[in-house]
Amino acid sequence: MNAAAAPSSLPTHRPVRPLRGVRVLSLALNLPGPAAFMRLRAMGATCLKAEPPGPRGAPAGTSGDPMGQYNPQAYARLHEGIRVLTVDLKSEKGRTRLNRELARTDVLLTSFRPSALLKLGLGWKALHKAHPQLSVVAIVGAPGARAEEPGHDLTYLADAGLVTGLDLPPTLFADMGGALMASEAVLKAVLVQRGGGKGVFQEVALSEAAAWLALPRTWGLTQPRGAVGGAHAGYRVYPCKDGRVAVAALEPHFAAALCAAAGVEMGGMETLFRPATHQAIAAFLAGQTRRQLDRLAATRDIPLHTLA
Repeated sequence: MNAAAAPSSLPTHRPVRPLRGVRVLSLALNLPGPAAFMRLRAMGATCLKAEPPGPRGAPAGTSGDPMGQYNPQAYARLHEGIRVLTVDLKSEKGRTRLNRELARTDVLLTSFRPSALLKLGLGWKALHKAHPQLSVVAIVGAPGARAEEPGHDLTYLADAGLVTGLDLPPTLFADMGGALMASEAVLKAVLVQRGGGKGVFQEVALSEAAAWLALPRTWGLTQPRGAVGGAHAGYRVYPCKDGRVAVAALEPHFAAALCAAAGVEMGGMETLFRPATHQAIAAFLAGQTRRQLDRLAATRDIPLHTLA
């Protein structure tokens, strides 16, 4: 086959945009709401965000979203292709403008505490009465009665058992997991709307996102005695000659390939849980460079990734 002609023979996959024609308005600040907006825009939704005015005394054009102030780069990435309006919801003029937008909106995304929404006249009952077609997806910290409690990603991860030392988690798992759940909730709302024509209310709790991510640990999978918690010699991070290597040889055929490369005689899968196997594989990997291990992965079909 002519190699130059190969790319044109491959099937072309167009992006699936199930939310094309759906209008979503967001009042959600910081990370979860804007991250959900990234997903919704990618699915074809028309996204509009209403932000409060910037801090008093700040230069003109300063974002009213805290992230726009403490991490402008992340804010810019999150808001690519999204129209942002400055709306003071504490003023009559601002509320009038918001209601004008809500009249032609399919889904409203919020991240305020329920009490704050009520003060602004944006509780579900009032919104549903004024705009029966409108669905609301409310991002909160914790569900139900706990929605008024203060918290952030770190506290929700700690509550779910995902903070195991003094180091901070490497990313904002609850916020990003909550963003995925919020985008899923918008999809569900649109499906319901298309079936019945009326809006629905859905609550997405970041604490529940953390609990969902923690399930493998709850089940014991990622505990120290679990197969993907360090007990299986083929699923660990080891030092190598010039860095580290993340090895994920969990399935029997991958584990057998790893054992063969390390000179370990593999019987059954119980071999991978023996201390001697851990020691032998660690010694083998410690003597290899990253380049050698990358080559080994390609030639022996072993799932591993080298790290500096």
